[in-house]
Amino acid sequence: VVLGADTVVACGRRVLAKPNDENDARAFLKVLSGRRHRVYGGLCVIAPQGKWQRVVMTQVMFKRLSDAEIEGYISSGEWQGKAGGYAIQGLAAAFIPEINGSYTNVVGLPLPDTANLLRGLGYPVTLEGPAA
Repeated sequence: VVLGADTVVACGRRVLAKPNDENDARAFLKVLSGRRHRVYGGLCVIAPQGKWQRVVMTQVMFKRLSDAEIEGYISSGEWQGKAGGYAIQGLAAAFIPEINGSYTNVVGLPLPDTANLLRGLGYPVTLEGPAA
């Protein structure tokens, strides 16, 4: 079984993939500042039974960012390799007053959808706590 996933951010008609450098990341944060945007997570499973694909969409609201907040985030380096130039699970959480949809989709892998897809194919997905 092969599982593949990737994420892209869309704000209006603009697509924000992963920034190439600090200038891209800064521009992305300025676009997102004070606006709602959509995070699309593409998920694909290839198994002996065939291939299944799904797209999960989450809407995220950014607060209006000051230049100091943008520069502080850029200097953290956390934007590197992140669609839209931010990581909701890190420092950028302080920029997000509202989210509608799957949090784990914004992190990078929509876990409920992934688990449901695998279960539907007959692969058990269980959650177990640490061994006592």
